[in-house]
Amino acid sequence: MMGITFGPGGNSVSWGKRKFPEELPAYLKELGLNGYEIECGRGVRLSEKTPALLPKLARENGIYVTLHAPYFISLSSTEEETRLKSVDYILQSANAARSVGAEKIVVHSGSCSKISREEATLLAKDTLKRAQAALDEAGLSDIIICPETMGKINQLGTLDEVLELCTVDERFLPTVDFGHLNARTLGGIKGRADYAKMLDSIENKLGHERLGRMHIHFSKIEYTKGGEKRHLTFEDKTFGPVFEPLMEEIYSRGLSPSIICESDGTQAEDAAEMMKYYKTLGGNV
Repeated sequence: MMGITFGPGGNSVSWGKRKFPEELPAYLKELGLNGYEIECGRGVRLSEKTPALLPKLARENGIYVTLHAPYFISLSSTEEETRLKSVDYILQSANAARSVGAEKIVVHSGSCSKISREEATLLAKDTLKRAQAALDEAGLSDIIICPETMGKINQLGTLDEVLELCTVDERFLPTVDFGHLNARTLGGIKGRADYAKMLDSIENKLGHERLGRMHIHFSKIEYTKGGEKRHLTFEDKTFGPVFEPLMEEIYSRGLSPSIICESDGTQAEDAAEMMKYYKTLGGNV
């Protein structure tokens, strides 16, 4: 992996009618960005030219590509058939990641509405174990599964639960979505000390090396008493969290995560704002 990277999840409104992926390097360069997440949330479907062109474009222009696996993956379903399908979706995502030159795939953790959180965690760990075995068997051992923290309270995916999922295999890295964590704690991220505590938890559970290479999602998110409601932009001043203290912690600890912004329609511009602030601290991108 490269050093720290910043980029959008999918395309901002400002992407307009540009051609993908041909015009991606120039667009990112204009904003000073060096990361990009391909969104396969509604299913793994890539146009033929994406795998044909993107790996070379990314390599030549220093763009770190990641891929978001389908939202309908359910690691913790009580239906074994659903969990086996989820293994297949993860395998499809890993194949797609390989084809576009991506290394990390983001995987939603699942739900725990009908069972206890402990049972849900055990089921999810079993599904992930099977998924990694499927990847190894398919020659995709180098693709990294990154379970994601979730924004709704009834979903599996607190920080501790995701870190527990990451103990299934030492290759796993967490996708820490700080907007989700803020939403599910109803605004619990107030400042630098809160970020520091979370980063300490990751390091204590997974070690410094995996903390340094983790994947991050960031956006401001509106929430209700059930947690996440909808993604916002950095323009919003009502809901958090704020990114500056997180950048300060990342810089002071010398971490090199891949950071993807998921703002609603301004994800590239807001990613650039985070990157600019990180640079003012003395960080190199």
